[in-house]
Amino acid sequence: MEKEKTNPVLGYRTAGSKAEIATGNMLYEEMKRIGLSDVTKDEFRLDSWEFEKAVLKFKDKKGKEYSCQLGAYQTNFVTDGFQEYEIVYVNKGTAEDYEGMDVEGKLVLAEINQRDEWWINYPAYQAYLKGAVGFIAVQEHGYGEKYDTSLNAQDIAGPEYAAAFSMSQADAKKLKECMGISAEYNMGSTCVEVKQPISAKVWLDAKSMVRRNVPAYNIVGKIPGEETEQMILLTAHYDSYFDGFQDDNAAVAMIIGMAKAMLEGGYRPAHTIVVCAVAAEEWGVSDSKFDWSTGAYNQVFRVHPEWRGHIIADLNFELPAHAHHSRDAIRGTYEYADYFEQFVKQIDVPKKAYPDGITVLYPIETWSDDFSISIAGIPSLVNDFSDGPFMENYYHSQYDNEELYEEPVYRFHHELYLRLILEMDKLVLPPLNFGRMFKAMKESLDEKEILQETENAVIQEKEQSDEVKDNPVHVLERLIDCGIYQADEIYKWIQGVNLEYQNLESKEERKVYREQYSKKGEALLRIYQKTQDYFTRLDWEDEVKFPQEAVKRNIRELKCALDALKEGKIHDTLESIYKVDNNCFAFLFDDEVYYHFTEYILHQPKERLMWGAGRIWHHENLYGIVQRLRGKMKEENPKLNEEIRRLEAAIYRQKNCYEDDIRYMIRSLEKIRKMMGEL
Repeated sequence: MEKEKTNPVLGYRTAGSKAEIATGNMLYEEMKRIGLSDVTKDEFRLDSWEFEKAVLKFKDKKGKEYSCQLGAYQTNFVTDGFQEYEIVYVNKGTAEDYEGMDVEGKLVLAEINQRDEWWINYPAYQAYLKGAVGFIAVQEHGYGEKYDTSLNAQDIAGPEYAAAFSMSQADAKKLKECMGISAEYNMGSTCVEVKQPISAKVWLDAKSMVRRNVPAYNIVGKIPGEETEQMILLTAHYDSYFDGFQDDNAAVAMIIGMAKAMLEGGYRPAHTIVVCAVAAEEWGVSDSKFDWSTGAYNQVFRVHPEWRGHIIADLNFELPAHAHHSRDAIRGTYEYADYFEQFVKQIDVPKKAYPDGITVLYPIETWSDDFSISIAGIPSLVNDFSDGPFMENYYHSQYDNEELYEEPVYRFHHELYLRLILEMDKLVLPPLNFGRMFKAMKESLDEKEILQETENAVIQEKEQSDEVKDNPVHVLERLIDCGIYQADEIYKWIQGVNLEYQNLESKEERKVYREQYSKKGEALLRIYQKTQDYFTRLDWEDEVKFPQEAVKRNIRELKCALDALKEGKIHDTLESIYKVDNNCFAFLFDDEVYYHFTEYILHQPKERLMWGAGRIWHHENLYGIVQRLRGKMKEENPKLNEEIRRLEAAIYRQKNCYEDDIRYMIRSLEKIRKMMGEL
């Protein structure tokens, strides 16, 4: 898989590029070679990116020339050979950092921390608005921390016309010395404060090109099932930054390897096993916050929407040949947590791989393709990978290579998930326990806090007073309790059906038994799809939430902000406002930056928002009040009456939103309970 590269020096196998398509063709041939059936190249459209080169040269005060490789982001920048530019250091790249600066027609250099602070899109777009021809980012912290020579790459989440590149800390140190910044710059240091424009002359040779609406291909092969039309899906993505040894070459090899083992072992599954090497997981849509997982989203929503209702599980894999913790984990949906917990009890985990064993985590996250597939109505899982030192040290850098390969881990994951496939192949009905999701929903309500925050909730001393009994939160809680009871009964029934199947001896009996329950299985998956539609929301950090959770936090933090402001504590007020679910990192940039990266989430076509469309609710625009308060911090005795009224109005709006959410959840839960009752 590492043979094909967009950039011959750094690697990169990017969305819709020649390298990605060539790799897809190789995987297509490999799937046919091992004996998979009905191998196809499923075409869809995306925005492609070809990053061929980016080399920066500069000279020190003695005339010694330095040359360094730059990483890149999904933007347009093409030179005709080396072109001379002035480069200006802009600290963190916020609006304030440009005061007194003229960067028109120049490159700018800034230091960012994408894990703990803002994403690359904000300072890159800010640089574009200031007239810079390109933005060069140095990861101060957050990613690529292991070596100061690390380059980093992430999705741009912004427009292709705001050009951006990345530079290592080691190269940035040399460049800053040439620019006259003498302060010591080591890995982990804070940014150097610059009180006047500091610049240098550089030469850049680059070719980075984005093309909109071009074809790409997901590669699919099957092992036909013999008893049912239902399927089990295996997914891993074959695009990559740099060479992508762990992310995600090892995972693609793993799903093909497991399929090869089943074929060579003569295994004849009941379900059709679908192996899907997915394109464009890292990026695939220009100027969208939700610009990754493009291939998977297209596969289940546009290319094969008929898969929904027929796939009982998606097993998705990321970085599977490295132990991210001493304990392994399967991360899946709420509804499959009970089934996975029973499964892992049977597993003997090798100490060389995971000395602390294995556990089950839920719900799913948005880090990989399993989220897009899950919201389509296909219960999904992924080997847990999103937290741990790998992510800070090696993730999306040139150091994601074979040196990090851990064979005991890789072998264990082959065996673990192949065993899970065989266990799931025995299922007649998908093992969905909706009660786990309902219980998590009830916990998210936090009754005491909510009853205090809901404007119309009048609580009397008697617990069963009419006011309490009719409070919408209590109505929702009673519905949830009824839903939990229903879900428990349904799960017992599912377990009974699946157990009875396993006691059948003849192939013909098993096939007839499956046909008897096929419609019930489809009905269960429809309920699952509706729970995703009704109850899966995202906050501005892309964390999975229930519909009312973000607003609940907003009310709490806005009230804290109001209390602090009434006491004249502007700093504390701002700290609380920053915790409101909002596009808060954009507060440090010009208003056009804020509005661009807010409006493109709220008012952009669904086809460009994909898996994030409609999942952020009730946005409260706080940009204006933040700027006013930051300005008044400089005043000796600021008048704050107008800001107090603005916060009061925001709280009022958010309380109304909260009440709307509770009513919405009541209506949605009634629909789900009706569907469950029809089973």
